[in-house]
Amino acid sequence: MREALELAAEGALRGEVPVGAVLVQDGEVIGRGFNCPISTSDPSAHAEMVAIRAAAQAIANYRLPGSTLYVTLEPCAMCAGLIVHSRVQRVVFGASEPRAGMAVSRGQFFDQAFLNHRVRVEGGVLGEECGEVLRAFFKARRG
Repeated sequence: MREALELAAEGALRGEVPVGAVLVQDGEVIGRGFNCPISTSDPSAHAEMVAIRAAAQAIANYRLPGSTLYVTLEPCAMCAGLIVHSRVQRVVFGASEPRAGMAVSRGQFFDQAFLNHRVRVEGGVLGEECGEVLRAFFKARRG
């Protein structure tokens, strides 16, 4: 999660909402990403999407079995769907997203019976620190 926080800070320096993600498989980081939809003109360029795309390219497989995604903010609906389709085994997130979080806050997407893949979810890891990064970013933007 510390590396995901560093990536979030890198995104913030570029004017992006500071969210970072790291994907680990077999103890090795195989994908990294931070939010970059503004700079890439790509609404799908969330940190999770960037990290999962990088990981899939790195291992030349669109499936990422046995992997864990560490992300500083609870995934949205788009990213939750990607996580299931890419067969990520586990998601560990920092701050909850009360408006759009689909792991626990607004919906329990990963618990839906219709899904053909189960994802384990753990929230609140360095949650206060992850949340403070976001609060500081938006405070500075408003200020």
